[in-house]
Amino acid sequence: MTETPDAVSEPPSAFSACHGVAAARNPFDPSLVSKETETFNQSLLETLSALADPWASPPHIIRKARAEGKGPFPLEPKLEAAQWIEKDGVRLRVIAPDVGEPRGVFLHIHGGGWMYGQADFQDPMLARFANATGFLCASVAYRLAPEHPFPAAPDDCMTAALWAFSKGLPVVLGGESAGANLAVLTALGLRERRLDAAGLVLLAGCFDLSLTPSARSWGSDKLVLNTRDISLFAANYVPAFIEPRSPAVSPLYASLEGLPPCFISVGTADPLLDDSLFLHSRLCAAGVRSELAVAPGGCHVFHVYDLQISREAETATHAFIDTLVDTTP
Repeated sequence: MTETPDAVSEPPSAFSACHGVAAARNPFDPSLVSKETETFNQSLLETLSALADPWASPPHIIRKARAEGKGPFPLEPKLEAAQWIEKDGVRLRVIAPDVGEPRGVFLHIHGGGWMYGQADFQDPMLARFANATGFLCASVAYRLAPEHPFPAAPDDCMTAALWAFSKGLPVVLGGESAGANLAVLTALGLRERRLDAAGLVLLAGCFDLSLTPSARSWGSDKLVLNTRDISLFAANYVPAFIEPRSPAVSPLYASLEGLPPCFISVGTADPLLDDSLFLHSRLCAAGVRSELAVAPGGCHVFHVYDLQISREAETATHAFIDTLVDTTP
């Protein structure tokens, strides 16, 4: 694809298309990686490479360190406006819009390789989401591996989803990394129950636990996530008797017909890049509306960092939600 000089000189932004690279700019063009993103990635790589090997410590030690802000992600404040509720043994962190009655429910499923992360790690992001979209946001405190391997996490997410549907409002499911995986699996489970979610928001998801080519070939560079991390996360989550490509754990291999509209966001410097590209293609082939946003130079879950590409991705996510509400009966 030939680009005009003007297109190349513009600031990088998220790329969105449904069928192939059909935009004015190719997000995989290295010249579109901003200086801010490039500098951030190099700094993050150096910082994470200098840390002790997290796999040398038991999960509860790593969870404690992450809760103290010593992991790969910034420690966000806990908001007083957020409230804990419980539904059939599953806890949810709920944040309502500041103004007006909710016009929908956003069920958020956090990432962390099915082993880490907490429902109260992203209060500010969910508060922005609630106020920008008018949706009630609820983050699921699902059980974590290896203490609680598959199917504990999907079961908890389904319980939370049924609570969300009980509100009688449009329900959007979403999450990042492992949370995006669980969001798709939950949507598939709801489809079997003849319950239709209004949409899916999938950020830097892992959709093939046998590892897509980009994940398998990434290597050891610790830009949040590397090949060994992905393999070990999957091994700790999925029992040995389950095939990693089973649709029960790897939604890339599931029948995707009838899923709700999807917004997929990923960065070009993410080991899980192919997971998003492949899922997007399979959704389109299944007749599902899928919007793909690829951020030039974005690392794994770049969305949680204070970067221009993150702000653009967040704005695009909120705009996608508006289209769902406008078209939902």
